[in-house]
Amino acid sequence: MNVEYMPPLMFAGLVVFLLVGFPVAFSLAAVGLFFGFISIELGYFTMAFLSNLPLRVFGVLSNDLLLAIPFFTLMGAILERCGLAEDLLEGTGQLFGKMPGGLAIAVVLVGAVLGAITGTVAASVIAMGMISLPIMLRYGYDQRIATGVIAASGTIAQLIPPSLVLIILGDQLGRSVGDMYAGAIGPSILQVSIFVLFILGVAIFAPHKVPPLPPEARTQRGWTLYWKVLRGMVPSAVLMFLVLGTIFLGLATPTEAGAMGAMGAILLAIVNGRFTYALLREAMANTARITAMVVFLLLGATVFSLVFQGVDGGIWIEHMLTSLPGGQTGFLIFVNVFVFFLAFFLDFFEIAFIVVPLLGPVAQKLGIDTVWFGVLLCVNLQTSFMHPPFGFALFYLRSVAPAEVRTSQIYWGAIPWVCLQLIIVAIVIFWPESVTYWLDKGTGVDPASVRIEVPMPDMGEEAPPITFN
Repeated sequence: MNVEYMPPLMFAGLVVFLLVGFPVAFSLAAVGLFFGFISIELGYFTMAFLSNLPLRVFGVLSNDLLLAIPFFTLMGAILERCGLAEDLLEGTGQLFGKMPGGLAIAVVLVGAVLGAITGTVAASVIAMGMISLPIMLRYGYDQRIATGVIAASGTIAQLIPPSLVLIILGDQLGRSVGDMYAGAIGPSILQVSIFVLFILGVAIFAPHKVPPLPPEARTQRGWTLYWKVLRGMVPSAVLMFLVLGTIFLGLATPTEAGAMGAMGAILLAIVNGRFTYALLREAMANTARITAMVVFLLLGATVFSLVFQGVDGGIWIEHMLTSLPGGQTGFLIFVNVFVFFLAFFLDFFEIAFIVVPLLGPVAQKLGIDTVWFGVLLCVNLQTSFMHPPFGFALFYLRSVAPAEVRTSQIYWGAIPWVCLQLIIVAIVIFWPESVTYWLDKGTGVDPASVRIEVPMPDMGEEAPPITFN
């Protein structure tokens, strides 16, 4: 059998394992080892090639960057329970509640803030679902609008720094986390703006679906209201600076910033009177589960990718994708459509570890900036949390939604927001400056054009002797 048949057979074998329901991490490792031994028997490579596997596994486990994942996860798990979300939502809801759609706008803005300080979708969706959904339904919000805006605002945590997705994408694409965070600033602002504009459009053309709070519900006014908002915003701003400001200023690595963020979250929980040993133990258990899942996925993907490269899978992928019509644009459209449908069945961790390492080299060969490419994939991967019926954000919301909210309403409510996210994907494709504008432009000097002239001594004079000690 020719070696060119091995890469598609490996993908087919992986699909079979996934359809059977075998865990993804172990499916990757099993398929990789199975085809690895077959390749040795067929003479595609020797057993010495597989001896690289322990070194690659050690490289994964000794990667300091991946330490940022448990730190940011712990930070989000603590903040989910420390009362910060309640203060933010209550104050912002009162501030915007007098206008149609005000509660929905408050949910979007608070979702962006929570996403920036937790980096986790679950924390944002569950917190806002428990706090704001009963209020929105009580005052006459349409069920589809209310559930859709909560689920969509929770997915902002996927894109806005310090997103875990950006950390993993940066690691897989070989770019710094700081660059990935800087590139995500523009699309994050764009996403929040489009979400708010959509709510304003609903408020103008269908105000009965997003009514304002009645006067008796607006219990706080004047400076009392503003201080309520500030009490929730100031701790958030301080924590955001600790996490993001130190990274952008070059004062801390993402791992160090994550450690400071985790400590900051513990301090906020103490200040709010919510810190207990049970809270810390639950947060640490949740962090351990997520971290273990990520590590096992990464180890399985390492086994799969080593064998895949050994049978020239990278060349097969490169030839297949570089031959697409349309050059860069054709490649980007194909990849985004492919990732969009793949997200129906795989979560973002699995896509990042299986698909992105195969797409990154092709993007580089086509001259595509990998930061822009990574942020574009991140925007697309946000839809994986909103896909009916498999979106995790919808599952999180269903778990805390009142019984009168039907699951079908949650699914129908997600569709307009998925369409908005796809619009953002198109904007990022056709307007790369939305990502690259925020990146460090460098000096703008071509190193090849730099000439260094060393003055030579006057040949009429005796040159000083050169001695070596």
